[in-house]
Amino acid sequence: MKVANWEQIQEVIVREGVSRKGFSGEGATIAMNTLLPGHEPRPHSHHFEQIVYILSGKVKFHVGEESVILEEGGLLVVPPHVVHYAEVIGEETVLNLDIFTPKRAEYDE
Repeated sequence: MKVANWEQIQEVIVREGVSRKGFSGEGATIAMNTLLPGHEPRPHSHHFEQIVYILSGKVKFHVGEESVILEEGGLLVVPPHVVHYAEVIGEETVLNLDIFTPKRAEYDE
């Protein structure tokens, strides 16, 4: 059985203004991203389906040719292979919980 304590999982600095923690099972990964105001958005795509849940803060989330404002409680699905990125709106740090399937081994603790 795989178990962990979220508070003890190492936070990874992705780049200036962006950090994350992650935990994976056999088929899915959960990742908590911290996005600071002024971070540099980096459009990207991957073969994972991604479910986005905003825990705090406000972002403009771009998926393909569409954009939406997400605040606390906001949910969004990013399909596989679609370019996407988030921009922090305002001065509040954003906590963004992502679920990926299949799992992202590189996000694991």
